[in-house]
Amino acid sequence: MDWDFILQYRELYIDAAWLTIRTAALGILGALLLGLICGMIRYCRIPVLSRIIGMYIELSRNTPLVIQLFFLYFGLPRMGITLESETCAVTGLIFLGGSYMAETFRSGLEAVGTIQTESALSLGFRKMQIFFYILLPQAAAVAVPGIGANVMFLLKETSVFSIVALADLMYVAKDLIGLYYKTDEALFMLTVSYLIILLPVSALFSLLERRLRYAGYGN
Repeated sequence: MDWDFILQYRELYIDAAWLTIRTAALGILGALLLGLICGMIRYCRIPVLSRIIGMYIELSRNTPLVIQLFFLYFGLPRMGITLESETCAVTGLIFLGGSYMAETFRSGLEAVGTIQTESALSLGFRKMQIFFYILLPQAAAVAVPGIGANVMFLLKETSVFSIVALADLMYVAKDLIGLYYKTDEALFMLTVSYLIILLPVSALFSLLERRLRYAGYGN
């Protein structure tokens, strides 16, 4: 292992890691918002919208992110729509992650007992109040393990962003391997970079899940 090479090019990995984190954060936040909206519509079974969202979920979950990114980066320009690399990456992550988050939120909502809705109605709560003050907080707590798994999945999916010429961690690693043939060193720094990003996120969701379980949610 050439440690001098690692020290020489560590700044490239630091810059690429920040770019990866920023892109992933925007994509995951967008996926959470899209997933929440889609999950609510699926749970409420709004006729036309629910069917459209069901089709979106099937399309998104059954096509790889690589293909979705290829369409955004290489396909859309043929239609006169050109997106920057980072915009393509964020959009692709939202499109993919939104479908997984939607099913997670929907299952969380369905896990909340109907007796709570009936009790709230008998106390004079309106349907919107029941949904936002009673159902949604409990559903979010129940969905935390699924949300955590989806977040980890989406963070790992950022490794394919290099195909849209985004200078992320994988892009830097492949570039250094191509230029200097330092495969072991480049992959070592790539692995360490992803561990530094993923391990704290995993620990955070594990802690949150334990706290919620201790508080009585998700039982």
